[in-house]
Amino acid sequence: MEGYEYFTVDVFTKRRFGGNPLAVFPAAEGIDDATMQALAAELNYSETSFVLPPADKRNTAQVRIFNRSAEMPFAGHPNVGTGYVLARHGLAPGSTLCFEEQAGLVEVRVAEEAGVVIGAEIDAPQPLSLLGELPAEGVAACLSLEPAQVLTTGHPPLRASTGVDFVFVALESEALTNATPDLLAFRRLALSWPAFEGRLSIFAYARNGNDVRARMFAPLAGTWEDPATGSANATLAALRLHLSGASSVAYSSTQGVEMGRKSHLSLRAWRSEDGVRASVGGRCVDVFRGSVII
Repeated sequence: MEGYEYFTVDVFTKRRFGGNPLAVFPAAEGIDDATMQALAAELNYSETSFVLPPADKRNTAQVRIFNRSAEMPFAGHPNVGTGYVLARHGLAPGSTLCFEEQAGLVEVRVAEEAGVVIGAEIDAPQPLSLLGELPAEGVAACLSLEPAQVLTTGHPPLRASTGVDFVFVALESEALTNATPDLLAFRRLALSWPAFEGRLSIFAYARNGNDVRARMFAPLAGTWEDPATGSANATLAALRLHLSGASSVAYSSTQGVEMGRKSHLSLRAWRSEDGVRASVGGRCVDVFRGSVII
């Protein structure tokens, strides 16, 4: 039997037991796919990350990310948290890291204060892709809302991605607070759109001036609600820029309020030669440290 060390951190927060919890296995070579999935289900966080040697030695590591039921091609808070863990504990040199993932290369910039690692900022691995509109009626049903509560003046419910796809829906603040996932409605909508391949994640947000407050629901993947979704927030930043005439945008997002795990995310988006790109960053806090015998 062999022991594998892991760390848990709360991501996108300054305080322990806020933000989005993450488990990181910083030296996961030797753990097979089925065991990675089983560990992610057992730990029961939104995601768990496993760090492996890179295929290309110019990169820092290969990072594999699993939610409770499947492997993810990319996710935001696991990259921010993994970058923080590797830098904080001296497991990867340099202030800029590069992770190999299914969705592409992810650049991670380590954030420090007075020489102490406090968090990270990552670039989403792909430019914005718009993947189609969804009916307001179906999306509203998933959130236990009336269709009229879905705001469509800025955009209809849209499926979009910068590495992993979400459905984006704009709401007024009160409707966002009252939204509750309806599992049967999620199943119906997912079945009616074969492109979802059984995966449907809805990211609902309300404007607060230039900033936003958000919630993310993915009950079909075992995440009834997510305290902080870096990949979805980054895609929303890219989408907002795409819909505007600006050359760049920067703002803050708050998530996890209704869960008692308030999270703070910093977003940027900019136009590049290959499309609209985005980044997300925030602080992290150490929580647990342990080992698993395999």
